[in-house]
Amino acid sequence: MQKIGFAEALDSIVRTTIRHVSGPELLEGVRHYALKEFGPMVMTVFDSWGIHTSEDIGNMVFNLIGAGIFGKTEEDSIEDFRNVYDFEEVFVKPFAPEKPTATRSRAELPVPKPTASRK
Repeated sequence: MQKIGFAEALDSIVRTTIRHVSGPELLEGVRHYALKEFGPMVMTVFDSWGIHTSEDIGNMVFNLIGAGIFGKTEEDSIEDFRNVYDFEEVFVKPFAPEKPTATRSRAELPVPKPTASRK
C-alpha cells in the first residue's frame, strides 16, 4: 500500500488546476481524494493525522503557507475552512448501510400457532 502524507495529498489536488483554489474548493478536493484513496477507512486515516474538522485541514494548509510551500491571496483566511462540512456526513454516511424503508409493525406479524404437546 502506498504511504501518503497530508502535504502530498494536497499537492495532488492542487496540481490538477492552474488557478488559485479557494478554501471550500480545496476542501471539496480533499473530500473526493480521501473517499477515493481511503474509502471507509478515511476517518481512521484522518484521526491518525489529527484531522477531525474542516478547520483542522485549514490549519494545516495555513502552516504550509507559512512554510512557503503554498501561496495565498489577501482574501484567503482560516475562516474559509470553518464549518464547511461535517465529517460524519461526508466521510461516514457514504459507507453506512441503508436503513430499510418499510418495516412491519408487531401487529402485522403473523401470530405463531400453538403447538400440541406430546405425552
